[in-house]
Amino acid sequence: MTIKLSVLDQSPISEGTTAEEALRQTVQLARHVEALGYERFWVSEHHDASHLAGSSPEVLIAYLAAKTERIRLGSGGVMLTHYSPYKVAENFRLLEGLAPGRVDAGVGRAPGGMPIASWALNNGQPRKKDLFPELIDELVGYVKGDVESGPYPGLKASPVVQTVPEVWVLGSSLSSAKLAAEKGLPYAFAQFINGDGGSEHMAAYLKHFQPSPLLNQPKNLTAVFTICAKTDEEAEYLASSLDYSLIMGAQGMQLNGTPSPEKASAYEYNKYERPYIKENRKRMVVGSPATVREQFKRISEQYETEEIMAVTIVYDFEKKLQSFEWLREAVQ
Repeated sequence: MTIKLSVLDQSPISEGTTAEEALRQTVQLARHVEALGYERFWVSEHHDASHLAGSSPEVLIAYLAAKTERIRLGSGGVMLTHYSPYKVAENFRLLEGLAPGRVDAGVGRAPGGMPIASWALNNGQPRKKDLFPELIDELVGYVKGDVESGPYPGLKASPVVQTVPEVWVLGSSLSSAKLAAEKGLPYAFAQFINGDGGSEHMAAYLKHFQPSPLLNQPKNLTAVFTICAKTDEEAEYLASSLDYSLIMGAQGMQLNGTPSPEKASAYEYNKYERPYIKENRKRMVVGSPATVREQFKRISEQYETEEIMAVTIVYDFEKKLQSFEWLREAVQ
């Protein structure tokens, strides 16, 4: 099976650098992987985060569209339960008008930040998490121009453009997989969030998929933390930064950016933290091109997908660029 490669970039900030630098690197990375032949490039939504600069994917996508020519651009994702589906539809129809045939509207149920951010985004009201299926229906109606159904019959989402963005459901659970299948939409499983049960969830999506006006057969991908280097040893060294970050984040420790591998390697993990590193490795692919090739082949078979989306967080941006070069070599 031929594997298509894509990227989810969260605009991570390395310790000692700035958000502005992280955003410039996201733009540079998009151009870099486009030149390497990657399929799509998604950006994320995180709020009140000192270590990630990506808070508004729609704005960043517009800028990336002006800096790239071919690669598909999208959100990984818009946290739909905070927002009006009508406004999200207008944002993405506008993006589609700027970059026809290149825009993905990936939407998720997660909050994208701590509770205080959710309250602020919803003006002090509870987040509409239980309404996610209805919000998707409304969004899809506006995106495809079905103005006769929905809560506001006859209302059009502007601009009226010739093509429509792809609407993807993002998730890391069985419920999100079944929801995407029920709605007849593409599904992206976040293995980098949940390292357990992904293949079973994807199988449920494929089994229960119902064709829709936007999609007549299943379309899927999986996203996984990926670090590829010349050797397994170098990749493991680079991955120590992510190991450290995930453990600190899980304990509620404030992160001021991705730490250097020197700092991460010097940290003495206690007996409770070491098993957590092993558990987190279910969410990661780390190694040389030969090692990554075998793991990506296995993921492709397990998830029954032709597309894998790499989420790469390392301290040194040049090593990050090289990781995507090695990854391209791995699957060629």
